[in-house]
Amino acid sequence: MAAPLPSPTDVPAPRGWRALPQRLLIGAVRGYRLLLSPWLGSACRFEPTCSAYALEALQRHGAAAGAYMTTARLLRCHPWCAGGHDPVPAQPPGLFTRLLRTPATADTPPSADSLPTRNSP
Repeated sequence: MAAPLPSPTDVPAPRGWRALPQRLLIGAVRGYRLLLSPWLGSACRFEPTCSAYALEALQRHGAAAGAYMTTARLLRCHPWCAGGHDPVPAQPPGLFTRLLRTPATADTPPSADSLPTRNSP
């Protein structure tokens, strides 16, 4: 059985100037929740709400991957979408796992579990 995922409050807060974009985006989402969301009302088709999803994605995966995941989620929210339960994935999208590798891990080959597989005939 897999270990439970940490809640967004369990994720350590970003530190230093490199975390500035992440903190700005989190501040923007919190500002939206405080100032605009009460005026617009709740009409989110998903659970968790889009702003809660954005906060969790930004805290868990950083500015680039979190903003990408939030944008993709917002684009899925339209009148013809069924909505439903859509949690933040444990791993960021594949593009970000390859681009955001640290120099120390860039030389190590990916594990066999993360390699793409091809179904052979």
